[in-house]
Amino acid sequence: GRVGPGLRRAVQGRARPGRLLRRVHDRAGAGVFGHLSDSFLGRKGSLQVVCFLNALFGLLTALAPSYRVYVVLRLLTGFSTGSIGLCAFVLATEPIGPSRRGTAGMSSFYFFSGGIAALAGVAAMFQSSWRLLYVVTSLPSLVFVLAVMPFISESPRWYLVRRRTDDAMHVLRDIAATNRRRIPDDVALKLDDEGDDVNSGKMVEDSSPSSSSGSILDVFRSRTTRARLVLSVLINLLCSVVYYGLSLNVVNLKTNLYVSVAVNSIAEMPAYLLTALLLDHFGRKPLGIVTMLLSGVFCIAGSLIAGVGAMRVVRMVCGVVGIFGMAATYNLLFIYTAELFPTVVRNAALGCTSQASQMGAILAPMVVVLGERVPFAVFGVSGIIGGLLVFYLPETMNKPLYDTMAGLEEGEKTPLK
Repeated sequence: GRVGPGLRRAVQGRARPGRLLRRVHDRAGAGVFGHLSDSFLGRKGSLQVVCFLNALFGLLTALAPSYRVYVVLRLLTGFSTGSIGLCAFVLATEPIGPSRRGTAGMSSFYFFSGGIAALAGVAAMFQSSWRLLYVVTSLPSLVFVLAVMPFISESPRWYLVRRRTDDAMHVLRDIAATNRRRIPDDVALKLDDEGDDVNSGKMVEDSSPSSSSGSILDVFRSRTTRARLVLSVLINLLCSVVYYGLSLNVVNLKTNLYVSVAVNSIAEMPAYLLTALLLDHFGRKPLGIVTMLLSGVFCIAGSLIAGVGAMRVVRMVCGVVGIFGMAATYNLLFIYTAELFPTVVRNAALGCTSQASQMGAILAPMVVVLGERVPFAVFGVSGIIGGLLVFYLPETMNKPLYDTMAGLEEGEKTPLK
């Protein structure tokens, strides 16, 4: 339809302030729905709500009559969209055991890159109508809620920390049946901070509210989780600055926009595959250190190379290796962060680190405009500092996912056999 110049600039991607505000609201939604996912809504309930809101606000955007209405609807879309990946990732990985959790978590990111590649193709098909493009890209969320979500179970860990042990056991029995296995009838579930009554042999449950619910404030009250959260926020921020900054440098080459986006998203997949293969052999911590330092060193090298003649190709190779290393780190941090925090505050903590990631995404364009060589230097220093900070995080490979704050504290004091 006929639109004003302000609205046309916005939908063509030139309205930078609007895009910046959407990044902020995107992460604000991650924080809000991360807390709701840990509390009464649950993982599945939160995912249903954010998918529905994402579809609703996206469809309404297609009807926006003015630039101001368009901006408001984009902010609301960002508010809901920010938690979709967060809730889906936690819901998909919480039922997985330690030996397969890393591989399963990394495998989920293929769909993220595949979705971006598909989006580039869809956007190329609907260049003539941005309104129709919003309709087409919003409908999958609605289809997912109606056609897929009814067949997805709630996280058994969330049921357990909410004291709904019968529901948790029902989900586990369904999973076992799907795998052609059977859980014995005398098997029971208990939280990791519950004890056993030695005399009666019956499980003794702690009915205190703190063991079945939590918030980001609980994370800060514990010295263990407080230090982990601060380090995770800083590492995610630095990783995001490098990841999005290098991605912007590649996208801003004088090539076809749609082809560039598709190629970039597909080029990240080898990093996911390599990380998935190495994750359960070398651990989260060593792999996080190596990939961040790899990216940082090559970015520093790129800052020392003049972009003239054949050296321009060498600098481009340094940038590609930098993207490869940071793409591996970016998604590894999702798995690593999820394993660092107990079930009662896992989504809230991931919401905080996701907010830090998008703050890095906001800062990245400001670094890119500093010139040809300075951005590489900033990205290199960020990668090296981030890699050094990972040294202070504990390894989580083959460790259990703790359910409560007390269980985490006690588990960290007891060495695993």
